Amino acid sequence: MASIAQAIRMALHYGEANMGVKDIFGQDVGAPLGGVFTATQGLETAWNSTLDERGIISMAMGIAMGGDRCVAEIQFADYIFNTIDLLKIAGNTLWCTNGQIQLPMVVMTPVGAGIFGSVYHSHSFDAWASRLQGWKIVMPSNPLDAYGLMLSAIEDPNPVLYLKSKALMRHKGDELIPGEPADEKELKAMIDKPVQNSEGWKPRWPELEKYMVPIGKGKITHAGEHITVVTYSRMVHLCDEVAVKLAEEGISVEVIDLRSIYPYDWPMIKASIEKTGRVLFVNEDTEVTNFGEHLAYRATQECFYQLMARPRVLAGKNLPGIGLHPNLEKNSVPQIHDIELAIREVVAEVP
Repeated sequence: MASIAQAIRMALHYGEANMGVKDIFGQDVGAPLGGVFTATQGLETAWNSTLDERGIISMAMGIAMGGDRCVAEIQFADYIFNTIDLLKIAGNTLWCTNGQIQLPMVVMTPVGAGIFGSVYHSHSFDAWASRLQGWKIVMPSNPLDAYGLMLSAIEDPNPVLYLKSKALMRHKGDELIPGEPADEKELKAMIDKPVQNSEGWKPRWPELEKYMVPIGKGKITHAGEHITVVTYSRMVHLCDEVAVKLAEEGISVEVIDLRSIYPYDWPMIKASIEKTGRVLFVNEDTEVTNFGEHLAYRATQECFYQLMARPRVLAGKNLPGIGLHPNLEKNSVPQIHDIELAIREVVAEVP
């Protein structure tokens, strides 16, 4: 099975070969590194930019305004904050030009904690991203979705933020990407650059097929009856693990992987809440002005008479950053025991 990094790489190759992507660029995106996580290794249209986040976003906007499709990468989301004004402009361009200028651009960046990257390599960006009107925001949790969401992002005429979890880049799924060889070693030999004796290396791409995950459509990863847990990205795996454990005690947890932050699958969320009567929103961004708070507000407004307990949000601590020591990170963002405790509390609450 492919890792998420390999899935993204294959999707980008499919994009440049079949969907008109002419530029894939950013710091260390091109040869020889092919990205910090090797997600752009071996791509024909990949090239290295200067160390200039504002320049990267501006270049992507210019390419898109000229009518070409591109994928730009900010090496880590921790360094995207000085581009907020440009992201705002990119998001409102279609509206400001009365529909005359589309921006078919993708900006991808690694987000979140989980790699013990300390203060400059552990930030989340989903709450900030959700406030960028005009952008679509996707956050895959597994390789197949990573592939399908990237192709949807490339095809979309609007700007799309593709937020990939740093901690999940080596994660392998349990479903093959269409065209991916079943043998992991065969895939590695085909598309992974060897560590030694790599001079003149070129990838041998599998016969990949077009596979799309619609932006704005969630997925139930664990069906349940007693409580709804809405999450995305890295937290999906933690929530699924807790759901499996609690099922042994008769606590039935329904886990929803949103996959997209905006637009998000409200019909799926609402239907699940109406079924279970309880809901917990889980993510690792900081808890104040968290995206989960918006979802909890909407759940209260639209599902009030079906709720059997208060909607809850479990998120990262409201801290300026995440410390380097593992204990500091583990006490800054939700862990498995935090999720389990929150679920137990919501299930135990009675009207």
